[in-house]
Amino acid sequence: MPAVVLVAEELSPAGIALLESSYELRYTDGTDRSKLLAALADVDAVIVRSATRIDAEAILHAPMLRVVARAGVGLDNIDVEAATKAGVMVVNAPASNVVSAAEHAIALLLALARNVPQAMASLRSGQWKRSAYTGVELQDKVVGILGLGRVGALVAERLAAFDMAVIAYDPYVPAARSTQLGVRMVSLDELLAEADFISVHMPRNAETVGLIGDRELHVVKPDVRIINAARGGIVDEAALAAALREGRVAGAGIDVYAREPCTDSPLFGFDNVVATPHLGASTAEAQEKAGTQVARSVRLALEGEFVPDAVNVQGGIVAEELRPWLPLAEKLGRIFAALAGGATAAVAIEVKGEIATLDIRVVELAVMKGLFADVTEEPVTYVNAPLVAKERRVDVTMTADAVSQDWRHLLTIRGTAPDGRLVSLGGTLSGLRQSERLVEVNGLDAEIAPAAHMIFLGYVDRPGVVGTVGQRLGSRQINIAQMQVCRHAQGGEAMIVLSVDSAVPLEVLTEIADGTGATMATVVDLDET
Repeated sequence: MPAVVLVAEELSPAGIALLESSYELRYTDGTDRSKLLAALADVDAVIVRSATRIDAEAILHAPMLRVVARAGVGLDNIDVEAATKAGVMVVNAPASNVVSAAEHAIALLLALARNVPQAMASLRSGQWKRSAYTGVELQDKVVGILGLGRVGALVAERLAAFDMAVIAYDPYVPAARSTQLGVRMVSLDELLAEADFISVHMPRNAETVGLIGDRELHVVKPDVRIINAARGGIVDEAALAAALREGRVAGAGIDVYAREPCTDSPLFGFDNVVATPHLGASTAEAQEKAGTQVARSVRLALEGEFVPDAVNVQGGIVAEELRPWLPLAEKLGRIFAALAGGATAAVAIEVKGEIATLDIRVVELAVMKGLFADVTEEPVTYVNAPLVAKERRVDVTMTADAVSQDWRHLLTIRGTAPDGRLVSLGGTLSGLRQSERLVEVNGLDAEIAPAAHMIFLGYVDRPGVVGTVGQRLGSRQINIAQMQVCRHAQGGEAMIVLSVDSAVPLEVLTEIADGTGATMATVVDLDET
């Protein structure tokens, strides 16, 4: 049965096209609460925009839900904490509207500087008042950017082209980033005191609500113009109205409000305010990007892959050079779990080499996803893998070392099996094609590609074992694709690692183990989920 995707609000045709070929699509009116809750009963994914509320109650009504996708940026209508507790991934489309949002902020700034909407309204009423709408130039003015993230950076780049001096306040942006953009970082009070224009580009959270309030609006220049096309509530609307009324602020361009929809704000009564109804993302291009981005994320989530735009995955932003390691990390986790043969109380993950200098938290998630993939009834995802580890009281730790002696990069998993055996497994990516390789098994050097069907056979080194293994598999029409014999010394501990073209029945493994006197025999099927 294909997975079911519920579309609760309008999605772009391109987004629909990316989903309908692989999944069963259903539609509902997300603003009708009763219809929404009923529709969630057996869906794997739900896609919303800003009007549909996916809260704890909604998640409770969706026992099969694996992913909530917001076709846009803001997540005010989604209870991310409740979703995380339920193991449900939450994704959005953070890059879909950055250009549109940046351009709209600049449109508000230009309209405000040149009194465009006021002059048009006057002209339409039959008046010709050129002197009444004298504006100001942007050249040589100072623009202060509050928040130098994706949108703020685009605004800074574009306004620099107007020969404006760009300053910014953002306590989370490294100096190298601002230098790259040619932006001077300042404190909040410095920005308020110096800027001729202030443009807000911060998320709404506990730190930013009311950031521009009565105190701050007593620090600004009286000819300052303030633009907020980010999130409502960051600029205190009542305080801004008072500042406009008292002549402490020359004008404002507002696209967002503390409560939306908003049709009755004190700001609407001022001639020097340009107001729009949250149009930052309202372009055909942004809607198309949002639809296709969340559709791709839903596909990745339903296929159990890592989703770069997941907001409740603990792995942070994943570097491009790290992404090929995630499938290998998951495979190593699954093979390790099979070799251990049961629950391990502690698992140590080691990352060595150049990749250790990156943010590798997602590697730990990928390993955990593999560790528990074959031992739990519920699907293990990048979201709930840490919760599964906690529930099973498995202590997972990870260390990083930029130096790797034998390989350019090396990922190793170590732990103790329930019977006391030490289990270890190492892997790397090799060559220009980044080919996956197992390079160490239980302390023995190896070099073999992970495959859908594998056999691990531990024994005491002696003649005839390889022949016995080949004969037993051949008699069952099981073809060997690869074979690696690993040993420290002649006559000592040894291991055969094989990949074969078909699944190995348990009775065949038992025959091989009995015929070779194996001390350990394990089958790993990586194509099973």
